[in-house]
Amino acid sequence: MKEVKILVTGIGRRIELMQAFRQAALKLDVSLIIYGADMAGNAPALAYCDYVRKVCSMKDPLYISELLKICREDGIDLVIPTIDTDLLVLSENVEKFEEIRVKVLISKKDKILICRDKNYTGNFFESCGLKAPRTYSNYLEYDGPYPCFIKPKDGSSSINAFKVDDFQKLEVYAKQIDDYIVQPFISGKEYTIDVFCDFDGNPIFITPRERLQVRAGEVLKTRICMDQVMIDEAKIICEKFKPCGPLTVQLIQDEKTGDNYYIEINPRFGGGSPLSMKAGARSAEALIKLMKNEAIDTKEVHICDGAVYSRFDQSVCVSEGNFSSTIKGVIFDLDDTLYSEKQYIKSGYKKIAEYLGKPEAAEMLWAYFEKGVPAIDVYLTEIGEINKKEACVKIYREQNPDIHLYDSVIELINDLREKHIKIGIITDGRPEGQKAKLKALGLYELVDDVIITDELGGIQFRKPCDIAYRIMCTKWKLPYEEVIYIGDNMKKDFQACKQLGMHWKCFENVDGIYYTSKECCDNKIFNLRDFMTK
Repeated sequence: MKEVKILVTGIGRRIELMQAFRQAALKLDVSLIIYGADMAGNAPALAYCDYVRKVCSMKDPLYISELLKICREDGIDLVIPTIDTDLLVLSENVEKFEEIRVKVLISKKDKILICRDKNYTGNFFESCGLKAPRTYSNYLEYDGPYPCFIKPKDGSSSINAFKVDDFQKLEVYAKQIDDYIVQPFISGKEYTIDVFCDFDGNPIFITPRERLQVRAGEVLKTRICMDQVMIDEAKIICEKFKPCGPLTVQLIQDEKTGDNYYIEINPRFGGGSPLSMKAGARSAEALIKLMKNEAIDTKEVHICDGAVYSRFDQSVCVSEGNFSSTIKGVIFDLDDTLYSEKQYIKSGYKKIAEYLGKPEAAEMLWAYFEKGVPAIDVYLTEIGEINKKEACVKIYREQNPDIHLYDSVIELINDLREKHIKIGIITDGRPEGQKAKLKALGLYELVDDVIITDELGGIQFRKPCDIAYRIMCTKWKLPYEEVIYIGDNMKKDFQACKQLGMHWKCFENVDGIYYTSKECCDNKIFNLRDFMTK
């Protein structure tokens, strides 16, 4: 499995989690394709996905069928839920995904029910031999001490959770919250334990961290704290719970006794779980290895005990509005955006045919290319001259290609020049071949700057890596929001643009090698002539 496709549901603001998976895939040399599922299609984390998939509400009866359709059509390998409300419905339907060979990162239904109902949560911790605040479902039965805590029994993100100082206030809140629980308030330090297990519930990483600052239930500042007692207690929890993948456990360490009181458990990646990954518990990397059936060696794992992480808010543009008058720089892709890459391929095949002295070879090679097979290998094998492969590949790669720009490109570039707009090209590929294309098309004389990503340090700098975009905007001294990128490949051309805040447009090149109409966002499709007139 060289390519892994994941579908993340309830993706919301999980940008750090998406970044962690990207980094893991880069380290493991795996092509990771991320699909983000969202109701409105404007969640900020979608800017860090390759593709957006709109879905109905998780409470809608059609929700599961929509997810299954996405999995079938897009060839999804793994579904990762990220919010509490998604867990139960997925656990109830996991067999349907397994039937189409899709793995769902979800624990068993009976364990999900433990997490979703706080009445069961406390009982579960006690069954593990751990301490948990006594839970009451009726405020009239609660006889102290005060202060106490009241919250929904299936709540999350600290919504409708209140600290209460006396019976009168408790009564007021109890009448306002449906299906609540009451627990004695425990004063002390709050901790989260980020756990990651294999698919059979065996722990791979256990990372306790102190919650130094919290907002709306999500940590803003945290300190890694490799407390052995917490680690041992988490192992007990894993043995009883048998989580599939991630598990987030919360506890309060009583300031008077030092005892750990466990209060929450969620079988999903918590909002702060990427912080444990940064400290060394690289669960995103481990998950990709599990999907590839590779062994995970934790002997060399080092967790940065005592590391402190502080989080901050950052915006991404999800609806651009009218931006054309603000553009001061235009960056183009090269292949299939400014010229037809099929021309280049046919040009190379023609030169190979001339070398072989077989005029018919060019058409045969093209026919094999259209079939999606390695054309040069197949053709040379067929004619019994495979020994000439190295020479043919060299001719193809070092050719002076017979190619030309698309109609209106020169007119467009001249129009941009008249408006004193910077013009650049960012292209992937072997430097010698890309330089030959640029020279044949006369683009060195037409544009201000060219970056061939492979020249920056290798293929890892190819799109969707954002380094080339950063370099060009820095050289031009232009903010990202004043630059637009024009490309044709929805799979890789625009991910960096969305994350950096650059504008982007997808050239709907129906003759292009990477053309896939359903992947183009309708409001992003254009043609070069239309763009020139705006």
